[in-house]
Amino acid sequence: MASTPGIRLRPMTLADCGAVAACRVLGWQHAYGGQVPQSYLDAMNIPDDTEIRRKHFTTAGPDVINLVAERTGRVVGWACFGPYRETEGAEPHSTPDRPTAELYTLYVHPDHLSTGTGRALLAECAGRARTAGFAAMSIWVLSTNDRARRFYERAGFTCDGTEEPFELGGATLHDVRYTSLPSAAAAAAPSLGWSSAASSTSVARTSRS
Repeated sequence: MASTPGIRLRPMTLADCGAVAACRVLGWQHAYGGQVPQSYLDAMNIPDDTEIRRKHFTTAGPDVINLVAERTGRVVGWACFGPYRETEGAEPHSTPDRPTAELYTLYVHPDHLSTGTGRALLAECAGRARTAGFAAMSIWVLSTNDRARRFYERAGFTCDGTEEPFELGGATLHDVRYTSLPSAAAAAAPSLGWSSAASSTSVARTSRS
């Protein structure tokens, strides 16, 4: 795996689910305040999410890749990617002549923002997607998450104009889709300036993953 000083990247194990849940829950509460209903954020809790992570981890197919980032032996970040999940009724995004991966999620514990952890995870996922034969990688980002959008743009991702509305906590929100060549993201990510709001990806799709 790519080396970043002070950060160790490795495959996720079942024993990591509690730490991964902490990254996810605290990441949501840190990044999405004022963007999603506060009642939804307040209801999130690490024990319940740990059980959800265990279920998803144990039922994921072999083409779903979960990676974690460690600092001083502690899991402080998590990323997951795999084949693109098509939207029912929409024109196919991943095609035989342009197989596309999807970055399902990327979270960094709020205590470890601005450390290069997110950059390292993004670069590793992009590199692995390229090695696996994907021609492109896409990610869904909450439309109002401006800092996260800038983060991915600096990493070589471009908003392709596709938008997906969804309901969450009684509110209607919108995700927008970004796409990049994995080689571009892998090359750009290590030199990025990190922003705290880039600790999470799509609200709609990661809420069900």
